[in-house]
Amino acid sequence: MFHPLYAEDPEPSERVPAGPLFVPVRSGPAGCTARLFRTPLGARTAVGFTSVHRLATALGSGQRWIRLSESALRALAEPVGALLTVDPRLVLEAADTSRTPCVPPRLQAV
Repeated sequence: MFHPLYAEDPEPSERVPAGPLFVPVRSGPAGCTARLFRTPLGARTAVGFTSVHRLATALGSGQRWIRLSESALRALAEPVGALLTVDPRLVLEAADTSRTPCVPPRLQAV
């Protein structure tokens, strides 16, 4: 029987704690709140990063963060049905509805 190596297995069968994570937050009525995102398939997910550099690369240097253990972040995410993603490579910005809508440029006559 074939047993994939952990380095090649996209989802290892054993959960290994990631250690303290840098968790992106936003301001909320009770202080700061962990930000939730969507996976490419639309599932809600909380994200944590293993370094400030990785967080800044994905979300920008102005992103506020707090330190949480993986188990604490998982405990925050599970009641709302969110997954936990550590070190996502690509995080898309949420749609900003406060900006003016994109208007296609007019064609110019030649």
